Amino acid sequence: MRIALIVVQIVVSILLCIAILSQQRGSGLSSTFGGSGGFYSSKRGAEKLLFNATIVLSILFVVNSIAFLFVNSAN
Repeated sequence: MRIALIVVQIVVSILLCIAILSQQRGSGLSSTFGGSGGFYSSKRGAEKLLFNATIVLSILFVVNSIAFLFVNSAN
């Protein structure tokens, strides 16, 4: 059980890092100096999927960490 939790934790953490680093921030020189570009857009398509995947992966990371804590303290 402990080995499975460790493997899941490693996989989830790698996927979470990839998901976070893949998200786009504001583009252009105006966002570098704090400018917003003058418009707001909603998330659609792959951007929305990546955003939701990041949330799910972060929840899985926390739940797996708590589960590992309980399994580790039982031994």
